[in-house]
Amino acid sequence: MSAVTRPDAVPPRDLGGDTRPHLVVCGADALVWTLAEELANSRHRIRLTVITPHRIRPDVPDLKLLESRGVELRQADRLDERAFREAGLSGATALALVMPDDMVNLHAALCAREVEEKLRVVVRMFNTGLGGSVSRIFPDYVVLSDAQMAAPAFVAAALGEVAPTHFRHDRRTLYVAHRGDVADRDVLTTLATETAGEVAVLPVEPDPGAAEADDLVLAEATGRPPGEDVTRRLLSRAGRRRHPLTAFGRALRAALNRKLGVAVVITLITTVLAGAVLNAWDGTEHDLWESIYVTLMTAVGSSDVEEQRNAIAQAAQLVLTIAGLALLPLITAAVVDGMVNARLALSQGRPSGPLDDHIVLVGLGNVGTQALRQLHDLGVRVVAIDQNADARGVKSAQKRGIPVIVGDASQEETLQAASIATCRALVVLSTNDPVNLQAALHARAIRQDLRVVLRLFDDDFAQRIESAFQINTSRSVSRLCAPVFAAALLERNVHASIPVGRHAILVGTVTVQPQSELDGAPLSEVDQAGLAKVIAMSASSDEWMDWRPDPRRVLAAGDQILVAARQRGLRALAERSRG
Repeated sequence: MSAVTRPDAVPPRDLGGDTRPHLVVCGADALVWTLAEELANSRHRIRLTVITPHRIRPDVPDLKLLESRGVELRQADRLDERAFREAGLSGATALALVMPDDMVNLHAALCAREVEEKLRVVVRMFNTGLGGSVSRIFPDYVVLSDAQMAAPAFVAAALGEVAPTHFRHDRRTLYVAHRGDVADRDVLTTLATETAGEVAVLPVEPDPGAAEADDLVLAEATGRPPGEDVTRRLLSRAGRRRHPLTAFGRALRAALNRKLGVAVVITLITTVLAGAVLNAWDGTEHDLWESIYVTLMTAVGSSDVEEQRNAIAQAAQLVLTIAGLALLPLITAAVVDGMVNARLALSQGRPSGPLDDHIVLVGLGNVGTQALRQLHDLGVRVVAIDQNADARGVKSAQKRGIPVIVGDASQEETLQAASIATCRALVVLSTNDPVNLQAALHARAIRQDLRVVLRLFDDDFAQRIESAFQINTSRSVSRLCAPVFAAALLERNVHASIPVGRHAILVGTVTVQPQSELDGAPLSEVDQAGLAKVIAMSASSDEWMDWRPDPRRVLAAGDQILVAARQRGLRALAERSRG
């Protein structure tokens, strides 16, 4: 298929014999600045063009500062064929579409195809399933989710870990752990072993009997503890089915803490005391059952007038009868109130009682939704807050039974409703910097020792806030993700970076191209001790990944291999996979 050229199309620019690889980046928020800065500072000899709308977020630094580093800036409110031709996309090496809207990026990819077919395309998308459509447009493409890449850093910070060791891929959450803390069935591969103080990265997989508990492994987070057996799983499922009753019970207990509950308790105490006095002064000897019988029957108004009794017994009988008349309506009101509150809590997803040792997550946008899923996969209890009842992550939270409070997190009463005083950590991930900062400061005012993880767009501002207000972690999503987008533009499809001592292990995908060295080779040839290890793979015709692939499986064009590799190992695999 040849590129379509209309009569009014803008002709390609004369590049004056410049043979450097030409990269084009299109975006409208902080990620476009950080990615352009990352590429401009790289040691690669490239020519870089950045296209932005005329109006971009006010928190994005001035892109003109990059012109002194050879970056060419262009503005276009619509990413169409004309905009791409004016930017010199024809003949370019790679295109990065990092607009914050999935449909805008997909439309731009379709337009880019009409200008240049042989193009490496890196697309930013929250819905990575939709991103698969790009495969029908370009043979060489990468779909990345900044939310999936950034969420692990916030999750790790919330749990008090040193490094971001969790990431999500193909609807699964993967994490780094010691082998002794993970069930064997959840281990995907061994990342490192230590012998006599020497760390071996990506070693040959040890025999199950010879594996050490301290070995560092990559495992799948399933939400179940490592020692769980079938019986416990069945009980756990039964417990989840009983969740509505549990919520109802918590609502009843909450109702008893209010004024109505106080009235019920006072009336009960009065009833018991009056009954005790009546049984002591009515001139008759009663055993325990008779005392209870007389008390309850009198309390519900079934007693007769006893003129022959002494004054004290008559007074006690009178008080008991009056208390009984008040007791029944109060108990009925408490039950009805509890039922109403339980139903309301279940329908709205609100926490129906006091919580502790949970994580309060503010913001259910792209990053917040990914963090919510990963925390749930890791078995951590979460309470979510968002101003918008229709936010992207609300349905995801409801599907997992996670309570959601619709309200302004910058207001103290909203944080109190989420039991901020007894939570494990506060993670603030909304896209509104002032709301994020106010929520963090209000939470710290409620509890000084609270762990706070804060998202801010400006990385420099984030670092200063972290230092000035003793925030545990303050991060910029664009700063976390830009290196991976840059690596993908430079033909390295990287999903995560795992620090192991002074080493770094990259998790990336290699796609087998027709007539490449890997085309027709067994999967076992991808494994190279110390350099690369296979985690999973998917055939070109399969939608799902095989997480326990047979090493004898023969690779074919279009197959994708998920690997853990050193940088030089990933580079070598990329070269072997090229046609």
